[in-house]
Amino acid sequence: QSFKLLGFLDVKSVPCARESVLYGSVGSLVVGLGHFLATSRVRRSCDFAVGGFICTMLGYWFYCRYNLAQHRIRQRMLKEGMRNKILFEGSALDPTRKQTGNERSDS
Repeated sequence: QSFKLLGFLDVKSVPCARESVLYGSVGSLVVGLGHFLATSRVRRSCDFAVGGFICTMLGYWFYCRYNLAQHRIRQRMLKEGMRNKILFEGSALDPTRKQTGNERSDS
């Protein structure tokens, strides 16, 4: 069963969506309650709560997506490095292999 937020954002399958909504909800509660305790104005506190939700959700969304992209780049680089290690292992192009005097004079 999937949960769609606003009818189009599938919270279950989109990476970072679930955490963003949860952190946005907590941010909304903190900002709204904090503003209400400071001013005792209900309507204005609700406005601040909605703003807090949007800011917190979008902030965590971009933070999470950035970290996810970095993780995928590191994963791709590691995969390529492992493939190159297997491909060049034992050959003259292997950077970990110690070169002898004959091989140095060839290059």
